[in-house]
Amino acid sequence: MIAIGVNDEGYREIIGCAEGLTESKDCWIEFLSWLKSRGLRGVKMITGDKDSGMVGAIAEVFPDAKYQRCTVHFYRNVLAKVPKTKRAQVAAMLKAIHAQKSRTASVVAQLKEMKLKEAARVVENGITETLTYTGFPMEHWKRIRTNNAIERLKCEIRRRTRVVGTFPDGKSALMLVTARLKYVADSEWGSRHYLDVSLLDE
Repeated sequence: MIAIGVNDEGYREIIGCAEGLTESKDCWIEFLSWLKSRGLRGVKMITGDKDSGMVGAIAEVFPDAKYQRCTVHFYRNVLAKVPKTKRAQVAAMLKAIHAQKSRTASVVAQLKEMKLKEAARVVENGITETLTYTGFPMEHWKRIRTNNAIERLKCEIRRRTRVVGTFPDGKSALMLVTARLKYVADSEWGSRHYLDVSLLDE
């Protein structure tokens, strides 16, 4: 499990990494509580894919933090219910909602007219969680509506761990992962200004 955050100066930091055997609520509570015990404060929003364990843990450990469901993962969930021939059209409809050009009810009605009731149900039940970012400065939207930054880190970790193959235990795997994360954090990744946090005070 990996967590990244944006500090008071607007730079990204890798704030925690731990071995997680499952993505259960208990596992997430343990991880988030550990981050909190190490001094994590002022959490305004947490972005992640749809994981009921994580959502429940956020409510318990950081009750004041808002939850943003990753729009990329949401699109995949919806498009999994859509025939390949209609995916481009439906993707454009979803993007229109997130660009504030279409209303959710209108898109749901269109999907039902296209006989895509399952996709309509996913949109109707989950779209609100993907719009949390709109309550933050517009300049931040592109950076905070997905968890792509974490996904890229995970790709880098998989690339490194695949070379090793099998680890003798979880601790040795965690050592390699944390070493790689430190390397990434010390690179341009951590030195590039990510968000103008002064906009949060306006």
